Parts: sequence; C-alpha cells; structure tokens
Amino acid sequence: MAHFKQKLGFGEKVAYSLSDASANFVFQVLMFFSFTFYVDVFGMTAAAAGSMFLIGRLFDAITDPAMGILADRTQTRWGKFRPWLVWSAGPFAFLFWLAFTTPDWAAESKTIYAFVTYFLLMAVYTVNNVPYCALNGVMTGDVNERTSLSTYRFVAAMGAGLVVQGMTWPLVAKLGGGDDARGWSLTIALFAAVSFIFFFITFFSVKERVAPDPNQNSSVREDMVDCFTNKPWVLLFFTTLIIFIVLSMRGGAMTLFTQYYVDQDSLHAFIANFGVVIPEGGEMSLWQKWLNIFGFIINEDRSNVHNVGFGLFGMICNGVTIIGVILSKPLSSFVGKRAVFAGSMLATSLSTAWLFFLPADNVQMQFIQGLIWSACYGPSIPLLWSMIGDAADFSEWKTGRRATGFAYAGVVFALKAGLGFGGFIGAWVLGMYGFESGVEVSSEALLGIRVTAGLIPAALFVVAGVIMAFYPIQKDLNLNISDELAKRRVAREA
Repeated sequence: MAHFKQKLGFGEKVAYSLSDASANFVFQVLMFFSFTFYVDVFGMTAAAAGSMFLIGRLFDAITDPAMGILADRTQTRWGKFRPWLVWSAGPFAFLFWLAFTTPDWAAESKTIYAFVTYFLLMAVYTVNNVPYCALNGVMTGDVNERTSLSTYRFVAAMGAGLVVQGMTWPLVAKLGGGDDARGWSLTIALFAAVSFIFFFITFFSVKERVAPDPNQNSSVREDMVDCFTNKPWVLLFFTTLIIFIVLSMRGGAMTLFTQYYVDQDSLHAFIANFGVVIPEGGEMSLWQKWLNIFGFIINEDRSNVHNVGFGLFGMICNGVTIIGVILSKPLSSFVGKRAVFAGSMLATSLSTAWLFFLPADNVQMQFIQGLIWSACYGPSIPLLWSMIGDAADFSEWKTGRRATGFAYAGVVFALKAGLGFGGFIGAWVLGMYGFESGVEVSSEALLGIRVTAGLIPAALFVVAGVIMAFYPIQKDLNLNISDELAKRRVAREA
C-alpha cells in the first residue's frame, strides 16, 4: 500500500537545521559549562547556582506553555511559527552574551545580575525555540520525511555541539589570555553572532504546509485537555524530562571527571598522539599552528591538559553522535521509531554505567567508552522531536483538533526543566559527597563525581527506555494516521 508522501528539498532541510545549530550554542554551553562558569569564573556559590537553575525552571512552567498558546494563535503571511525566529534573533544573541559576561561588581550585585540575565535568556530561548520546534510538525505531514527533517536538524545541532564542547575552553583560554571572565565574554560573543545570522537564513528558506482546520474552535482549555489526555504526548513529556535531567547532570560532571578524576599524566600521554604537544625545543608544525589558533596546544606547564583533553574527546565523540543521528531515519523506517528509541536508551544506559568502573589512568578505555556512548545515544536524538509531531497528529486524528505549538511547548518545558533539575540534582549530589570548588578534592568527592557522571545517569536512562516501551504509536499506526490526516486535508480544500 502506498502511503502519503510530502517531500522537502535538500536546501530547505539544511536551512531549517541551521536554527537548531544556533539554539545549541546556548543549549550546549548551559548543559556542559554553566555550573563551572557560574561557580569557578563568575564567582557564585554552588548553592546559589543550583537554586538559580531550579527557580528558572519554575519560570519556564509559565513562559513555555504561554508561548505555545501564543504561537498557535499567531497569524501572519509568513505563517504561525516562522516569524518568531526573526523577531527573537537579536534579543537571543544579546542576552546570550550578557549571561556569560562577568561584571566587575560586588558579590551581591553580581548574583542579582546572574539571576536576571539567566532568566531573561531562558525567556527569549522560549520565544525562539518553541516556534522553531513546532515548525518540524508543520513543514510536512509525511512521518518519514519528518524524521528526515529532524535528522538534518540534529546533524547541525551536533555540529554546534562539536564546536561548543571542543572549542569553548580552548577559545576561553586563547581569547582571555589568562583572564577567564574576558575569555568567556569574547567566546560567547562569537557564538552569538553566528546564531543571529543562522536564524535569518532559516526564516527566509522554509515554509509551513500543515495547518489546523480553519473551523477549529480556538480554546486554550481544549488545547491543554487534548495534550494532557494524549498518551503519546504525556509519555514523551516525561521521557524528555528524564533524558535532559541526565544530560545536564552528566554534562556538568564530565567536566569535573576530566579535570579531577582522570590521571593528568595519562591524559597528556594519550592526547599527545593528536599532535597537541610541541616537541621540546622544536617549532610548531602547520597542523599545530592551526590547532593553536583555537587553543588546542598544551602549555609548557601542562596547566590546560584537562581542557584540551575534554575538548578533543568532545569533538570526536560528537562526530560519532552525528553518525548515530544519520542512522536514525533508516533504522526507524525499518523497525519503527519506538523500537529504535527504547533500544537506544537501554544501550546508552549500559555504556554510561561502564564509565564508573574505569580506572583513572586508563584514558584509552575512557575514550572508547565515550565513542560507544555517542554511538548508542545518537539515534534517539532526532526521533524525540519527530515523535512530538506524530503525537500532534495523533491528537488531531482522535479529536479533530490540532495545537502543534502547545504540544512542542510542553516538551520544550520538559527539556528546560530537565536542564534545571539536572543541574540542581548534580550540584546537590556532589555537595553530599563533599565536593567544593577551590578546595582539594577528596577521595569521597571523586566518588561523587563518578556516581554523578556514571551510575545515576545510567539508572535514569533505563527509566526513559521503560517509559518508551509503553508508547502506543508503532510503525503501522504512524503511517495510517498520516494517510488519514492527508485525506482529511484534501477533503477540506476540495
């Protein structure tokens, strides 16, 4: 049986993906570096930083659904969701820079500044990202093409992640010249400028094609009821919440893992194979001169070994993640999205737990573990966002009503709540084990870092996999819903 198809061009998919690269400059920085920045560079206490992350999520509980409701009711000649990319591009870039710029103020004033700029950044992230995510559900009604669009999106996102994870610390050191606060401000300014340009490219290059029934009753209450009684959406909400708790907790802990747990001499010996060490008395090769532009050369005193090591590992592992993202479409087309997603979660859990048991001086095995983790996790990334569009289809199929923006807004809130809770829980667990910035790290604190990077995330990945085992939209139903909705839209236009 031939199923409904609505193909998108290569250029439109690439243009759509660029805005997620933009958002991921912020997302990746927040996930991997926010705790370290606010505590070690900005000068906040761990408790204040953790509280800021948590309170920010309560703020999102209001702004995210409100933005979804607003986006669904936006009517312009460019569509419902596309215009928000341009309207938010300037504030997004400016607040990103402000949030990671450290003013020379008294401690209390700096803390207030941090809270205000962080909350404003999260607000404009919502204004930008909720409509952007909703675009995935309205650019095409073809469920397989929707997965393809998500694949392009997350290849770009992982490309941004590769840049952020690999180059942030080296760029901070290079541009700051020993002043980390200045280095962070200049590094984020570069990321923000690129983000601003990418949002405009997306706006001018994509098109919205799937619209709700024009006779649909515009009721906020019914939008909410439709989502909260939509089983696929509810399961995706809790899965997203758990996954991003894990990613935030693990991301912050991995920076500390590389800095404090990994044996620095062993790390130095391993990454020397990548040409990041200048021979004693020798000159830089052409390769090393290129690496030095981005701060990837080890200092003579080896003070930046963990930064360079973290950056290199992050870039290479993100490259493997991109391969996993690309494989998600053929895998899901063959066995279905649910099976691939649940399998990815369980495999990622095993590879995450493995990290806990690796010795500090076995850097080669730590590197292999990172590659395997990236390969296991990669296929799940585009499927999550494709499945939210499928859940919006499911609601329209069941009720005749569609609220794409609200559906995506709820899951974006789950994402940001996960980031906040993950940062808070990670900081709490580390504190419970006695970790304190600027103080010599005890053996108990090292255990806390390993638990936060390995065992707790592994357990939560299992929970996410189990939740998805109950996701009701399997491959055949997914295709049947797409076909039925396409027939309804043709009948409305006839």
